[in-house]
Amino acid sequence: MINPLATDWPIKQRSEICNATQRPFVPGEVFYTLLYREGDGFRREDLSEEAWHDRNENIQPFSFWKTKFEPAAPPAPEPLAKENADQLFRRLIVEPDPPANACFVLAVMLERKRVLKQVRTENASGSRLLIYEHRENGDVFIVRDPQLRLSELERVQDEVATLLRARAPAKMTNDE
Repeated sequence: MINPLATDWPIKQRSEICNATQRPFVPGEVFYTLLYREGDGFRREDLSEEAWHDRNENIQPFSFWKTKFEPAAPPAPEPLAKENADQLFRRLIVEPDPPANACFVLAVMLERKRVLKQVRTENASGSRLLIYEHRENGDVFIVRDPQLRLSELERVQDEVATLLRARAPAKMTNDE
């Protein structure tokens, strides 16, 4: 016999507002979460206590529970801000002898953050060249792949973090 609940279903996250009244929940407020079967999945409703008592009790949810509302924690700050990494990458890449390892790691970071998009790979003079395009403005950058070993990666990441701290824009003072 197949277990009908042996499947994972995507269920939307907890709402910040009551689905019935559209009133925002207050930290510590008691509310109810109801799950209704719909087709092959589930629909979630989050209701304030007043909306819970006013609901149509003839329509029974698949499951429900009572809990206290706690606002979602603010997202953790990025270890390296997109703008700072982008600015550092732009400064390094135009130097007469850019640090290949740092440029490569920054390019990969910016690619993972969807700031840069790798559009081609070329081989020239025995080096593998990665060609990136900036997603917002179309700027093109050519980065030499330094063929880093995994054992070198932590050192290069530390080097990039140090460069970001050292080259971070100075804060303006009232005298400037």
